[in-house]
Amino acid sequence: MKNKAVLMGAVLSVGSVGAILGGCSETTAKSGGLNPQSVADSIHAVLESDRTVYTKFVVNRLVKEEKVIKASEHWKDDKALPLPAQMFRMGAEAVAEKNAGFSYSLLSLWPINKQNEPKTEAEKSGLKFIAENPGQNFYTEEELGGKKYYTAVYPDMAIAPACVECHNDHKDTPKSDFKIGDVMGGVVIRLPMS
Repeated sequence: MKNKAVLMGAVLSVGSVGAILGGCSETTAKSGGLNPQSVADSIHAVLESDRTVYTKFVVNRLVKEEKVIKASEHWKDDKALPLPAQMFRMGAEAVAEKNAGFSYSLLSLWPINKQNEPKTEAEKSGLKFIAENPGQNFYTEEELGGKKYYTAVYPDMAIAPACVECHNDHKDTPKSDFKIGDVMGGVVIRLPMS
């Protein structure tokens, strides 16, 4: 219990995540300390919660239910809300600028924006796995640029009508039959391994 409380407090502070990641090794996992999967799962819990809150209680409520503002991929020009995927990307970019010791992204086998396609074999395998195995996560190790990483892929679900309608109706969508509860893509979290 104490380890979980310490872990969650540190994960909430991006500046502290680097200290946690120092424990991401097989030795630490065997000795009862933190392991990469529990660190990745904790980071994902925070990311998923923030994404769900923004999608349901900001975008879906204000755009679909109360109809007081729109959400747009051209949100600056349109004076609109950023789409949930754009908010997620902005957060990921802000974390990257802080050199927090980990990275995350939102990718899909059916991306509207091609920059959200999987690029590595781990990303491709992970997205395929979570699409074919609802409710399960994918964990692996990979080497990129001569460095080893622990890579976790989590399902990103269609949680609100705004998600489904936006993706199904978009002119660039490669898939137009999403329903609430479908896997639309995946959150990829990458942790450096010592």
